[in-house]
Amino acid sequence: MEYHSIVDAKAATGMRLVLTKGVPGPWGEAAKAIFKFKGVDFMAIGQDVGAENKEQVAWLGIRNAPVAIYESEKPRSGWAEILFLAERVGKGPSLIPEDSFERALMMGLSFELAGESGLGWVRRLMMLDGPIKEGPTSESYAFAKFFGDNYGYSAVAGGLAEGRAVQILELLGAQLKKQQAAGQKYLVGKCVSALDIYWAAFAALVFPLPDDVCPMSEGFRAMYEGSPAKVKSAVSRDLLSHRDLIYEEIIGLPMEF
Repeated sequence: MEYHSIVDAKAATGMRLVLTKGVPGPWGEAAKAIFKFKGVDFMAIGQDVGAENKEQVAWLGIRNAPVAIYESEKPRSGWAEILFLAERVGKGPSLIPEDSFERALMMGLSFELAGESGLGWVRRLMMLDGPIKEGPTSESYAFAKFFGDNYGYSAVAGGLAEGRAVQILELLGAQLKKQQAAGQKYLVGKCVSALDIYWAAFAALVFPLPDDVCPMSEGFRAMYEGSPAKVKSAVSRDLLSHRDLIYEEIIGLPMEF
């Protein structure tokens, strides 16, 4: 993927999307996929994982990624903010169900993946738990401590993360099973929704796609694949097949980051 600088972004109009370079971060990958589905062209602005990214902070007041900046509007960094922005400025079918119950179900399950204390959040706590407990002698301590401060890491939170991840994955698996029993192929309703895209993106934190279509560094692949056995076993075969379906039909491969 071609990345531009903050200087380029400031001078540009239209949609700009700050993304972390070289890492398939699930929030960023979901934002990219949603923009693609909605036909929203964007300028990719690169930031470095774990860095201070001072230019970005000075411009936007936000250190993390993704961040969507549309024209002169305020920057949007929340997963739901980015989704609704794409819905407003994009075209084609909606990724948000029209039916009120299905809409609420889709947003709630999406929060279980992308929101605070959702799958992405607790998997990061799990990744940080070991290096932080090892202390400053660990090679990964500084990196883990930096992210831990951002994700509210504590020994208690780290200890609860595994059970929370299992709970979320079993909930999503039960929802897919219910849909399949009703003759539906997607996670909510009769059409693809943002939830399907979020699942495909966040599944990488337990079972990343193989290197030929997701060329991660060895270090990041080890972190992504390092889920405890209970977490991995909570991902049903049907959920993995659904991930593959969404990449094949909606997102496309290979991944570029």
